[in-house]
Amino acid sequence: MNKIELLAPAGDEECLRSALDYGCDAVYLAGKSFGMRAGAKNFDMEGLSRAVQLAHERGVKVHLTCNTIPLNSEIDQFPQYIAAAQECGVDAAIACDLGVIAMIKEYAPKMELHISTQTGVVNYRTAIELYKMGAKRVVLAREVGLEDIREIRRKIPADMEIETFVHGAMCVSFSGRCLISEYLTGRGANRGECAQPCRWGYYLMEEKRPNQFFKVFEDERGSYILNSRDMCMIDHLDDLIDAGVTSFKIEGRAKSAYYVALTVNAYRAALDCYLKGEKPPKWVLDEVNKISHRPYSTGFFYGKPTDGSGTQDPSVVTNGGQYFADSGYMRDYDFVGVVDGCEDGVMHLTQRNYFTLSDELELLPPHAEPIVFKPEKMFGADGTQIDIARRATERLTVPTDIVVPPHTILRKKMN
Repeated sequence: MNKIELLAPAGDEECLRSALDYGCDAVYLAGKSFGMRAGAKNFDMEGLSRAVQLAHERGVKVHLTCNTIPLNSEIDQFPQYIAAAQECGVDAAIACDLGVIAMIKEYAPKMELHISTQTGVVNYRTAIELYKMGAKRVVLAREVGLEDIREIRRKIPADMEIETFVHGAMCVSFSGRCLISEYLTGRGANRGECAQPCRWGYYLMEEKRPNQFFKVFEDERGSYILNSRDMCMIDHLDDLIDAGVTSFKIEGRAKSAYYVALTVNAYRAALDCYLKGEKPPKWVLDEVNKISHRPYSTGFFYGKPTDGSGTQDPSVVTNGGQYFADSGYMRDYDFVGVVDGCEDGVMHLTQRNYFTLSDELELLPPHAEPIVFKPEKMFGADGTQIDIARRATERLTVPTDIVVPPHTILRKKMN
């Protein structure tokens, strides 16, 4: 059996450090070219080298996304790019374009080749052909159900690994192959520049009354007729393990360090419980509700929602199997600070967002459940006692007997 891996997103160095602190086994990130998240900060070659060093010091692998579809004007730059990434010590490259796949094998032979979900692999025959081309791992399309995963696992070579997404946003199109963004904005989703028009609010117009627009209401924020619910499989990781999944991937290279810390912490705890044959405690399952998210679903793992099978709710409004109903954002907690250290009964914090001593505060240490935090006093950078922390990045000191590791998250409950 291949080692089970928790794979975390890292859109920049701060997110990388959060992923490392909170317990990932590997990270996936992008350079300044050829990645599918042009909106993230990403890493230049100097930053990539530093990221690899930081990760390898923790025993964590680094996977480089090279999963855009390059044009003729770009493709000749790829050999130098991927060779430089290999020199940085990158462990694996994620790709979908056949030319890119071939060049990874030619110019970066020390790297593992992982096949991107953009390839849309949904059957074992395709996986076997990709294995013959040198692929070590296949990231299955999100549309593949558990029974199909089991069959793929049985029929592909034993040393080929299976990776699936277990948490995060789901594209309204098949495996991210969407043309809406390019059509409406000129920003190509398959070029890493998706404008996410499926998340926009829309109006209805009757064709004979072109200047009259009618709002279609889903909730108080309006209508989002294309976008999907988010995926969350934290309560079902044992089913994925039984099906033969090797790597459990968290979506979110364009998301915050807080998102990365919280999801990695929760999935690390859950995965460790499942591997010991135990169910995760309630606090672990509750954690994923403490980040900004859309209502959760289990995606396609238990069949299409329209057929009423598995754990899905057939009453949810769907279109061809994807969840669309009630898909506005939910946000119960806000990230307000990071612990720099604790010594001599004093906690040193760097503030990130507005909070007060009267707020409901929690500390989230790495590899641990949240701690209710009720400080009685707080001091600003100049030593003045304050009740309200107003200035982002200000250094604060808080007298407390609680001791937590550096980089512990401080958050507040939203009213």
